[in-house]
Amino acid sequence: MDTLRLELAHPLRAFELAVALEVGSEPLALVGPSGAGKTSVLRAIAGLLRPAHGRIAVGDDVWLDTARSVDLPPDRRSVGLVFQDYALFPHLSVEQNVAFGARRQPRVAELLYSFGLRPLARVRPGELSGGERQRVALARALAREPAVLLLDEPFAALDAQTRDAVRADLRRDLEAARVPAVVVTHDYADAVALADRIGVVVSGRVVQVGSPAELVAEPADAFVARFTGANVLVGRARPSGGLTEVTLDDGTRLRSTDDRSGPVALVIHPWEVALAQAAPADSTQNHVHAAVHSVVPVGNRVRVRVGPLTAEVTADSARRMGLRPGVPVVASFKATGARLVPLG
Repeated sequence: MDTLRLELAHPLRAFELAVALEVGSEPLALVGPSGAGKTSVLRAIAGLLRPAHGRIAVGDDVWLDTARSVDLPPDRRSVGLVFQDYALFPHLSVEQNVAFGARRQPRVAELLYSFGLRPLARVRPGELSGGERQRVALARALAREPAVLLLDEPFAALDAQTRDAVRADLRRDLEAARVPAVVVTHDYADAVALADRIGVVVSGRVVQVGSPAELVAEPADAFVARFTGANVLVGRARPSGGLTEVTLDDGTRLRSTDDRSGPVALVIHPWEVALAQAAPADSTQNHVHAAVHSVVPVGNRVRVRVGPLTAEVTADSARRMGLRPGVPVVASFKATGARLVPLG
């Protein structure tokens, strides 16, 4: 399997897209806010956008090299593209959709079997569920036997319940495809479910690439931390008694073992925040006294908003403590767990 390598520079409406990436056997998810330039990267790879400057190659096969005036049209690039709305042909059956553009007819039969679509071969898209339509779109993309697979917001057309059900299936399918795959999404949970490597795109630039664990443990800046679901508290840092003291805008003082000064973002994840009715006698911890603002169940756990913090506790703990809006509590977390990062 060849590696996809790309370097792109292209002016967009509000900023310049400037991206350099390598994608091998591990699917890569590009995440970030709407309008960050993620879909423009996909369109450039597919040949639907010609960047002002750049180079795109899969192994030794060069698709774009603006310095040498190389720019293969989309039909000469070995790309399988899955659109947000799947773009299935409504007048064709499942089998005919998968066969459209297929290089070999036996491959169509293989995909219908492996994707569990054989019983639906004569059915038209309008009779399919959202998850079934997604499988048809992915099978159609793979029927071309592409060198690169591109997926643009693959769950955008699915409701929340269906979304959860098909994540694992799509992850399995991407791994089985064994080609470089780039998935664009604005949902971090989708990215974690689908890819071992995640690139965070902000205003046309990849600010960090890493595994989900790396992004959580060492976020490059405050934006990456927020995107992974962390609490991000903005303040000013200064050395104090062998630690770093961070004073928030409301005057709250918190401590970290990280060595920084000046404007910073203090990052702490919800599962690192403990709740109690009284502050524990532990000098290594930060304490925030406040009333519960909200209590939101998430599976068998509960997310509790306390002052500037969100804590995540078990449902049993929430019941035992009688957590509900208005109840005063103490939110605590260790100075060793409080990371200080650039504001970003």
